[in-house]
Amino acid sequence: MTTGQLHSCALVDLGRVPYPAAWELQRRLVEARHAGTIPDVLLLLEHPHTYTIGRRGSESEEVLASPEHLESLGATVVAVDRGGLATYHGPGQLVGYPILDLRPRDREVRRYLRDLEQALINALRECGIPAGRVAGKTGVWVADRKIASIGVRFSRWITSHGFALNVTTDLSYFSNIVPCGMPAVEMTSASQESSASQETSALQETSASQEASGIHVAGTVDMSFIRARVAHHLAQVFALHYLDAPPPTLEEILDGAGADRADVFG
Repeated sequence: MTTGQLHSCALVDLGRVPYPAAWELQRRLVEARHAGTIPDVLLLLEHPHTYTIGRRGSESEEVLASPEHLESLGATVVAVDRGGLATYHGPGQLVGYPILDLRPRDREVRRYLRDLEQALINALRECGIPAGRVAGKTGVWVADRKIASIGVRFSRWITSHGFALNVTTDLSYFSNIVPCGMPAVEMTSASQESSASQETSALQETSASQEASGIHVAGTVDMSFIRARVAHHLAQVFALHYLDAPPPTLEEILDGAGADRADVFG
């Protein structure tokens, strides 16, 4: 979706933020982007345990666990205004919310989705994970396992919501919903794929006697590294130039949203 020119963008790391607060922050940022008082913004963050239901979803059909069970897990359910169906957000998952103005770019919804996927694919491949696409299905996959979900919203060509990439996510939480409307989908994470890859390599290089002894090589994934690589590849795909400091209006919005832990970096 590059247009031959770089677009200024504030890259904001919010840490862990409750879903409703991040949703309200996005709303305020979209309004400010419409008004032209802020540049493009990329929010990177994590959420506490939250199940979100998109505009096409139904809580009664897609949430499989009882309210009592969800409460015992410390999880909440939120109906949101993005596209798509049900998904899970939680610790160890890298969530990205690009607030981008597509008016000076190609105004193509499908192109935007494919570009988001491509940035994540490039970042994961850099980490040694052979990510790709599955024909006819949105998101990022490793073979037939889904590693990242995408659900977006467009308001007069300003984007919001975005992607959720499982890094060290506890995948058992997905069993409480029908993820993305696909009952048989297998969810995966960067840590799980890395562990499987290292285990396979270790078995290939280990003698028969070592294999019999049950040696196991655990995979490790660094969230900070993946966050940095995702930001880098999003900048490559969307021709973004990250600002060294946020403009005053953006600082005011972040302060007003209570995002006192936010860091803006280039």
